[in-house]
Amino acid sequence: MSAECLPANLASVPRERWPRHIAIIMDGNGRWAQRRDLPRIEGHRLGVETVRKITEECANLEIEQLTLYCLSSENWKRPPQEIDFLMHLLEQYMIGERTTIMDNNLRVRMVGRRDSIPSQVLRELDETVAMSRSNQGMWLNLAINYGSRAEIVDAVQEIARKVASEELKIEQIDEQAISDHLYTAGNHDPDLLLRTAGEMRVSNFLLWQISYAEIWVTEKCWPEFDELTLHEAIVDFAQRNRKFGGLNG
Repeated sequence: MSAECLPANLASVPRERWPRHIAIIMDGNGRWAQRRDLPRIEGHRLGVETVRKITEECANLEIEQLTLYCLSSENWKRPPQEIDFLMHLLEQYMIGERTTIMDNNLRVRMVGRRDSIPSQVLRELDETVAMSRSNQGMWLNLAINYGSRAEIVDAVQEIARKVASEELKIEQIDEQAISDHLYTAGNHDPDLLLRTAGEMRVSNFLLWQISYAEIWVTEKCWPEFDELTLHEAIVDFAQRNRKFGGLNG
């Protein structure tokens, strides 16, 4: 997007100070609905519309990578009817958003464990991933059945297998080697972590990857999150002094 097309607040921020990778904990769908005396599933339904809106805006802003926390490994504890609806929404999203994904040149990938996800949902997810593989635009990472501790366990087990088979030497195991075995291998670590609904926790999300991410929290629930709020977060990020453990950013 050219500078003259940017909103005024973003146009004043040098592009090099923008986040390259934004990760979002999309929280508050159920609370948004309950506050309006609506079933929780209505919050999830509107939340999908917010996903579309924010994904398109990030693509328009030429953000390089966007990671969305869609379903945590702990979310299976929710009532079965809610889980069934979430799986239905996910399946429909994978089908219904293909035109949007291709029109925005998005590259989609899933990060998370495939077990427990219904086969028909995996089938539609895999088809969407495959059809977007040759795109060259923003990476859209969908964290589904995701838990960061499980991700790290899987990475350690794979590294151990490679050591046992002599594909990898113990002294070659460093931070980069661990990063290369995470679900997000090949992506930059998130620069900016957003969380909606005012909660001050990271909820087992990208624990390794967000070591130096800037965290930005809004009281708005995910169905209320919009482009202007996204812009506000980017502007706030750009004004921060990122020290990475040193004295100056």
